[in-house]
Order: sequence, then structure tokens, then C-alpha cells
Amino acid sequence: MPSLDAIDAVRTFVERGGNVLPAIAVVTFLMWTFMLERFWYFRRIQPREARRVQEVWERREDHTSWYAVQIRRLLVSEVRDKLSQSLLLIKTLVALCPLLGLLGTVTGMIEVFDVLAIAGSGNARAMAAGVSKATIPTMAGMVAALSGLIFSVQLERFARQETARVADHLTHEHVHA
Repeated sequence: MPSLDAIDAVRTFVERGGNVLPAIAVVTFLMWTFMLERFWYFRRIQPREARRVQEVWERREDHTSWYAVQIRRLLVSEVRDKLSQSLLLIKTLVALCPLLGLLGTVTGMIEVFDVLAIAGSGNARAMAAGVSKATIPTMAGMVAALSGLIFSVQLERFARQETARVADHLTHEHVHA
């Protein structure tokens, strides 16, 4: 069970970060949920799917006709679609993180300007809260985006490589007389 100090530290961090920080947390949670689902799919489901496609292809007697080539294309396309599922959404969520951080920067700076307008430049403590609300969401959005970017690139690379591997296993060489 997390200690009360840790919970208090997180609560303080969120308060200092402003209203945009929970939105960044939700987007980051969704991004990682979709990425973990893809890792799970690649590890657990895709090997079975590749075997199924290979078996469908091998059961065919004709591997060389125009129809066979079209069926092979269909099988490879189905594999590619299943491998690429959610990757565009993941990339969108990765791109959204720094944008939300920028929104936090803007709202925090508006708070700083409000303090300047009301109290003047002599109230550094009041301005510090706005500066925190300007910098913490930026940092959080960038950290979330960088972590998502690293793993989303790996997911895309694996999807391309696995599609090519499945396509290579569906050969045209089996000519039956």
C-alpha cells in the first residue's frame, strides 16, 4: 500500500500542475493501455494468426494463378490490418501529449499575467504558482510523449517486419501439375 507521503506528494504535484495535468494523465493512460494491448497481441495472438494464415495458404492446391495471388494479397492484407490496429490512435495520443502540455503552459502564463495585473511584479510568491502551472504540464506532456514515441516506433517496426515475414512464408513456388 502506498504511503501517505507518496499520495500527498502526487496530490501536491497535481495541484501545482493545474487543471491540464489530469487530462495529460488520462491521455497517457489511454496511450499506454493501447500500447500494452498491442504488445500483448504481438506476443500472444499474432503467432497463432500467422500459423492460421500459413495453414489456409498451404491447404490451397493452386499457388500460382492470378486468383491465388489475389488470395495471398488478401491474407497478407488481413495480417497487416490486424497488426496495425490502434497504431494510428497511439500516434495521435503521443502527439496530443505535448499539445496538452502547451495548453498547460498557456493557462499557467495567463495566471502569471493575472497576478501581475492585480498585484504587480512585487508578489513573487503569487507568480510562482502560475509559473509552476506553466512548466509542470509542459514537462509532463513531453515525458509522456517521449515514452510513447519510443515504444510506438518499436510497435510500427514490428508490425512492418511481421507483415513481411508472413508474406515471405506464403510462397508462390508450389506448382502442382
